[in-house]
Amino acid sequence: MKRLFDFIVSLIGLLCSSPLLVPAAILVWLHDFHSPFYIAPRLGKNKRIFRMVKLRSMVVNADKSGVHLTSNRDSRLTPVGSFIREFKLDELPQLWNVLIGDMSFVGPRPNLEKTTDLYTNVEEKLLTVIPGITDFSSIVFFDEGEILSDSADPVLKHNQLVRPWKSRLGLFYIEHQTFILDIKLILITIMAIFSQQAALKRVHGILEKLGADEQLLNVVLRKNPLSPYPPPGTDRVVESCKPVIKP
Repeated sequence: MKRLFDFIVSLIGLLCSSPLLVPAAILVWLHDFHSPFYIAPRLGKNKRIFRMVKLRSMVVNADKSGVHLTSNRDSRLTPVGSFIREFKLDELPQLWNVLIGDMSFVGPRPNLEKTTDLYTNVEEKLLTVIPGITDFSSIVFFDEGEILSDSADPVLKHNQLVRPWKSRLGLFYIEHQTFILDIKLILITIMAIFSQQAALKRVHGILEKLGADEQLLNVVLRKNPLSPYPPPGTDRVVESCKPVIKP
């Protein structure tokens, strides 16, 4: 049922979003006359690499800088790119990935291979399901770019502040995944465009009913500043972004 839903709704979504997608792509192209699309290699289910499609929000060859996480003040962002990122228009082409089966509407967000190389054995479970456009963490960390702003090392900051909770939320989703939960998360993602606080409260309510621990529930509401915390599967805060040597 999930795959049938993904196929039908992504096809409808591509058709309905074309009045937004086409003008946005033209604006990106007019900025520097290069391809408006960014093809990003990502790890999918069972570590299969696929090509995720996004509207390009950065300068050409931005990925060659070696930095693979973006803050809202990243100098590589173009003026048009900042606009389309603010309204999540850069994510629309991922409907194509959903249509062909690389991704689902709901699931843990796909990452670069160099990012998943840092996973603990527990986090490896995130790679046993099809990745998605949205999930609990996409709603909770809607402001990830802002969290990483003004950081001398955004990759390390991400691994200390964001990754521990994104991974926990992804694992929680896998343990409680249902078609009804997917529908709820899609609707809450749409709600988040208009009211982030209302969306966070809805996520909190779902997690509470499903038995999430108090610590995770407190983080989900995003009322307090994030502090460095160990990712699931270890009791140590990340101090280096070198790949983990797994037994």
